[in-house]
Amino acid sequence: MQLNHVKGKNRGRVVLYALSTCAWCRKTRRLLTSLGVDYYFVYVDLLKDEEREDVEKTVMRVNPRLSFPTVIIDETEVIVGYDEDEIKRKLEA
Repeated sequence: MQLNHVKGKNRGRVVLYALSTCAWCRKTRRLLTSLGVDYYFVYVDLLKDEEREDVEKTVMRVNPRLSFPTVIIDETEVIVGYDEDEIKRKLEA
């Protein structure tokens, strides 16, 4: 799977799983960018077949509801949905 990369300050490995049509996902991307965080993102709904299934399985391991946006930080911290305060708290240490 090809992750899109947005350069910024290293705050750990930050990955955003999003949908291209989701307003909350767009807000999350804007927030991460405004914070100057280095992060990766993928629009799950634009993936095809096996690639999409693999990504959905990855998200479901940490977010069984498979809802978006889902942000994973260093494969240990998970933020489901748009939660500006939580994102800032976990990334602006």
